[in-house]
Amino acid sequence: MANLAQAIRMALHYGEENLDLEHIFGEDVGPPLGGAFTVTQGLSKSWNSPLDERGIVGAALGLAYANVRAVAEIQFCDYIYNTIDLLKLAGMSTWSTNGDWMTPMTIMTPVGAGIRGSIYHSHSFDATATHIPGFKIVMPSNALDAYGMMISCLKENNPTLYLLPKALIRADGDEQIPGEPPLTPEGKKQLREMVDMPIVTSTAHKDWKPKWPVGLTDYSVPFGKGKIVREGDQVTVVTYGRHVLIARDVADQLKQEGISVEVIDLRSLWPYDWEMISQSIAKTKRVIFVNEDTEVTNFGEHLLRRTVEEHFYTLHARPRLLAGAFVPGIGLADPLEIASVPQGSDIERAIREIIAEAP
Repeated sequence: MANLAQAIRMALHYGEENLDLEHIFGEDVGPPLGGAFTVTQGLSKSWNSPLDERGIVGAALGLAYANVRAVAEIQFCDYIYNTIDLLKLAGMSTWSTNGDWMTPMTIMTPVGAGIRGSIYHSHSFDATATHIPGFKIVMPSNALDAYGMMISCLKENNPTLYLLPKALIRADGDEQIPGEPPLTPEGKKQLREMVDMPIVTSTAHKDWKPKWPVGLTDYSVPFGKGKIVREGDQVTVVTYGRHVLIARDVADQLKQEGISVEVIDLRSLWPYDWEMISQSIAKTKRVIFVNEDTEVTNFGEHLLRRTVEEHFYTLHARPRLLAGAFVPGIGLADPLEIASVPQGSDIERAIREIIAEAP
């Protein structure tokens, strides 16, 4: 019953021990804190960088050029934007050298709203990330995928972006990660005692060392492979990150009324599982793309355009994009955040509207 933070922590530990992961670094990533969201607690290869996002990405890129695998964290994606030129350089390095220079680096950064982080800690990065060719990009929605996607990143010799929905970091999984204790309250307590560091100011913290599960494996989630979270035949909802859980709950609610919604967790933004999306659209003939990045030049717009190009003559309703408002930032007050990014009620309304639309 690991949460996402624990799942990533275990995957990184497995990488240290088995996948030649040599460096894990970023602001407050090393001792004593182990990351702003505790994702890197107890890891032997973790260390603290200066507060310098360009330095963090530049160091990861330099290490990658030396064929040294590293995971570099940008503490919040809001601060990654001043590294775009370096990310562009990383994305084209392996391609432009015809594979002579591999780039085994992972940039991990928390993304999205949902924690009332206001204008400096609530941005999304998926639209910008997918505008940088050369990266493989993932965003997990549950603990098992969080583990498996990190393992895939740690095996990859192209640069990878690991986008972590900060609102889900403490969300418990309902699928067992290979090697973790049983999915029971006792197992949850056991895992917490094994891998969660005590509060820094506590007496217990002084001598604490992690006791990693001994059965961890290289379980991985392949790039470009989505997952059908709920099966349905009236409308397809394609999403990723925290909106997978929101869309799933809406689908379960509408099922009680006889409305059948298929929910797809894209999981991998690049490459993405167009085959799964296309087959679902062919079945339901209606589709809504949902994410929380701003609606202009949104990644969902690309998926919508491809839908129109390939399914125009068989659609029963106009495809929809439900995305974040095109505003410079997300306000701190609850009403401002609710108005800025899609809520469950927005997804429900969009589903009802698209089903009501006659072909």
